[in-house]
Amino acid sequence: MLSFFRKKSDDLTQTNTVSEGNSKKSINDKDLQQNNNQTLQDLGYKNSQDLKETIYDFLRTIKDPEKPNTLEDLNVVYEDGIFIKNPTPSNVHVVRVEFNPTVPHCSLATLIGLCIRIKIERNISHNLKLDIYIKKGAHSTEDEINKQINDKERIAAAMENPNLRELVEKCIKDED
Repeated sequence: MLSFFRKKSDDLTQTNTVSEGNSKKSINDKDLQQNNNQTLQDLGYKNSQDLKETIYDFLRTIKDPEKPNTLEDLNVVYEDGIFIKNPTPSNVHVVRVEFNPTVPHCSLATLIGLCIRIKIERNISHNLKLDIYIKKGAHSTEDEINKQINDKERIAAAMENPNLRELVEKCIKDED
């Protein structure tokens, strides 16, 4: 019986060849498994608070689509609206971002949610499960908007629209 288990664990150490450009690289299955089990410390953060602060630093500079202010200036994004949840079973770190539109009927809430998502995805190099929501009770159509800004297909379609993409780029552009 022990040999059966040993054989199974030996199978985990099989080496796979992965092509990277013109060179071939040998990857051990145990290495792949370890990459999936990275802790926040392995990713360069001291703890979940450090990840939260890093994400907030990216979000605070997003410009409002209608005003010359940032989302931080308008209290649309705030550090207490970022939650670092427990990782998924496959050890993907889960981040929930809540934002608070300036008025309950804000017509640009979906665009703001899209800007938040794109800014985080472009600036965090490791895998995250990202959930973005309007603060409960802060918008008249929050359920519909939450559904839109958490739907991968809708996000991809929105970013294919050149006018919308240009607007997002303008809002998330960092000052030089």
